[in-house]
Amino acid sequence: MLPVKIPVSFLPSVEAASIGFIIVIDRRRDKWSSVKASLTRIAVAFPGNLQLIFILRPSCFLQRTFTDIGIKYYRDEFKMKVPIIMLNSVSDLHGYIERSQLTEDLGGTLEYRHSQWMNHRTAIENFALTLKTTAQMLQTFGDCLATTELPRDVPSTEVLLMSHTRQRDRLQDELKLLGKQGVMLLLCIQEPATKSPTSKLNPNELENVATIKRLLVQLDETEKAFSHFWSEHHLKLTQCLQLQRFEHNFCEVKLALDTLLAEQAEFTDIGDSAMHVEQLLKEHKELEGKGQEPLEKAQLLALIGDQLIQSHHYAVDSIRPRCVELRHLRDDFINENKKKHDILGKSLELHRQLDKVSQWCEAGIYLLASQAVDKCQSREGVDIALNDIEAFLGTEKEYELSSLKEFYNQFELMLTLDVKAKAQKVLQKLGDVQEIFHKRQMSLMKLAARQTRPVQPVAPHPESSPKWVSPKTSQLSSLAPLQKTPEAPYLETELNSLEKKDDETKSEVKDEEILESSHGGENPEPEHLGGPENLSPGRRIVRDLLETEEIYIKEIKSIIDGYIIPMDFIWLKHLIPDVLQNNKDFLFGNIRELYEFHNRTFLKELEKCIENPELLARCFLKRKEDLQIYFKYHKNLPRARAIWQECQDCAYFGVCQRQLDHNLPLFKYLRGPSQRLMKYQMLLKGLLDFESPEDLEIHPGDLDGGLAKNEPKRTKDSAFSAELQQALAMMEDLIKSCELAVDLAAVTGCPDDIGKLGKLLRHGSFNVWTVHKDRYKMKDFIRFKPSQRQIYLFERGIVFCKIRMEPSDQGLSPHYIFKKSMQLLTISIRQLGRGSNRKFEIANRNGLEKYILQAASKEIRDCWFSEISKLLMEQQNNIKDVYEDEDNGRQISPKSLGTFPVGRQL
Repeated sequence: MLPVKIPVSFLPSVEAASIGFIIVIDRRRDKWSSVKASLTRIAVAFPGNLQLIFILRPSCFLQRTFTDIGIKYYRDEFKMKVPIIMLNSVSDLHGYIERSQLTEDLGGTLEYRHSQWMNHRTAIENFALTLKTTAQMLQTFGDCLATTELPRDVPSTEVLLMSHTRQRDRLQDELKLLGKQGVMLLLCIQEPATKSPTSKLNPNELENVATIKRLLVQLDETEKAFSHFWSEHHLKLTQCLQLQRFEHNFCEVKLALDTLLAEQAEFTDIGDSAMHVEQLLKEHKELEGKGQEPLEKAQLLALIGDQLIQSHHYAVDSIRPRCVELRHLRDDFINENKKKHDILGKSLELHRQLDKVSQWCEAGIYLLASQAVDKCQSREGVDIALNDIEAFLGTEKEYELSSLKEFYNQFELMLTLDVKAKAQKVLQKLGDVQEIFHKRQMSLMKLAARQTRPVQPVAPHPESSPKWVSPKTSQLSSLAPLQKTPEAPYLETELNSLEKKDDETKSEVKDEEILESSHGGENPEPEHLGGPENLSPGRRIVRDLLETEEIYIKEIKSIIDGYIIPMDFIWLKHLIPDVLQNNKDFLFGNIRELYEFHNRTFLKELEKCIENPELLARCFLKRKEDLQIYFKYHKNLPRARAIWQECQDCAYFGVCQRQLDHNLPLFKYLRGPSQRLMKYQMLLKGLLDFESPEDLEIHPGDLDGGLAKNEPKRTKDSAFSAELQQALAMMEDLIKSCELAVDLAAVTGCPDDIGKLGKLLRHGSFNVWTVHKDRYKMKDFIRFKPSQRQIYLFERGIVFCKIRMEPSDQGLSPHYIFKKSMQLLTISIRQLGRGSNRKFEIANRNGLEKYILQAASKEIRDCWFSEISKLLMEQQNNIKDVYEDEDNGRQISPKSLGTFPVGRQL
């Protein structure tokens, strides 16, 4: 069936379509059946209003006759209420329709291409359908967005926002693509008019152009409406996500600020010495640094909250209070931090002022002690002494002594009881020293008035003490700035002996104080303890430990006050050589740290053991890590010895030793920490003989002389005995580690990780031959001279050091240079044959060398060989257990493998 050709003029605009259609059916070359089929289809399917139908009859006579007859008989069947006009030729058609409205095949002049019209019409209809489908999709998506509930957590909101954004982007891309298609279709229809300026679009093409433009306007309006709706929805989701992030960050920052404020609230101590305050300031600075990040986060979060408020966030009522709270917490921390910093700064200023006052008093005591009384018998000597005193008293302004009481009164309310007592003690000392100076001046004036009055010289070492005290002295150490130095009691005694006309009552009080100070300020023991003869043996050991601990602390204090602090006195600078001045920290090591630990911590814990002796072992075990400061002290000891040997003859040490009234030189006292560790070991061993806690209690028989009868039996399995044994083992390990520190400090080039080899078990000097395995022959030993080596045996290794003799004050002394270290896991050992009863062989299985070691005696060789063999056997047993565990399918414990990699064969 041929297609029906419908002129474009019969497809007018919408307005023209309402008027009706005229159809021209050209069947000049067809049969009646074709005409009948066309009319039937038009009658059934034509949607428009038909006004008239023109039919060009078939050219064949027979078919034309059939057509005429069929029209008459089938008119009712077509059900058409419009007239049908039958035409014989095209010329008859021209009588009804003008040529300009007909196409060329109907003898008209209208340009019409049916295929082009069909393509344009199909494209327009498809474009309209796609536009309608897209609009429906947008409506569905908008309904989905409108009914979506907002999540309550950040991850869900982020996922939802990303999902909606992807869907929106996909629809947006479709809208853009649809817009491009509409523009391309419009350009395609307008193409003939654009190519030739003379050509014009026909009415049908103009109608298509108008239709496409109308559809494009609808598309643009739909896109704008969707963009507006999406912007509102996206803003809502974005603000929801911003609010959830803000609240999440707010909870984290608030928790951090609350933690900081809690730590800050616990920071209440203001210190009891300058060093303590400096440590507190350091901790305060650390707390301030720790709070920097939360404070910055709080400030940034508050600014983000302000930005959300300014952007008209829908949750302004929830955001604004949180911003206020963040700023409030931040300001509280900063203000409290500043307040505490000011308090600590004032406390440090007060303690430094107290230290300066104490320094000034000590310097005054030195000055008075250095004034030789025999030289004051002449007028010139008296004038010199008075000038020295007046010059020294003139330094009061420099030390700001007059403002000390005012300064103390300003900060009295914030001071603790201990600091108040300390300040009052220093003020009392200042008054006493000023009074002594006043009396000395009065005495010297009287001596000047009566030259004939003899004066008994009492200064112990006037020739060794400096006679001039410079007003500019460096600050004293803050370890014990407010206590009297050990030399102060007898110096004050000397001063009091010079002031014969002092007030009798005050002299008696002074003598009592000096007497108490000379006895070490010991408090009497509680009455219930009784005398030493009434104590059980265990309790006597605890008491001996406490008494010797106090003496030990006083000895360390005397070194600090008598040797270290005076190094900063300007009037003694000329007595100190440059080598000593530059290396004073190495000479004394961390002795201040030892003093701080024992005076502040360990002594107080030992005092608790008087009433509870069972706490003694726990005291040592609890302070195991703190006692490692002795390792640091002993590690520095060889260097301190070298500095002492170089500077021991300097005049400064002689002056200090005489002032302290020490019978032994300084370095003997520097060996005190080593002796103290040995004392701890001895006392713990003695206490272990009375390991039962009941042995340390006072029994009724003890006071009646029945100690031996009432001494209970040992309880070896008791917890107290076990703790004592642990404490003793810990102390022995500490002593060994300190000895190792001393020994290894003398080894040049010793690696830092030497501690991985474990404890030092033995060390000694050997003759060593090094032999290559491929050249190994026994007779070769005679041809080579052995090397002298110092060998150290550790738990997990062995170290070889070269011995070099260097001259020293005592002659030639050995110095050690690190050469090689070997892990026990990688060596084997065997004894040599006859004629080598002092030798044994160590072979490195991973290398190409063997080492033949010759000891000084067969006994030393046997001890070393036995010790190394025992260690290797233990290593072999550990490895055997490991591989048994592997064979049985059990998990291997990392501890069983040791520190170094192991092999199957030893």
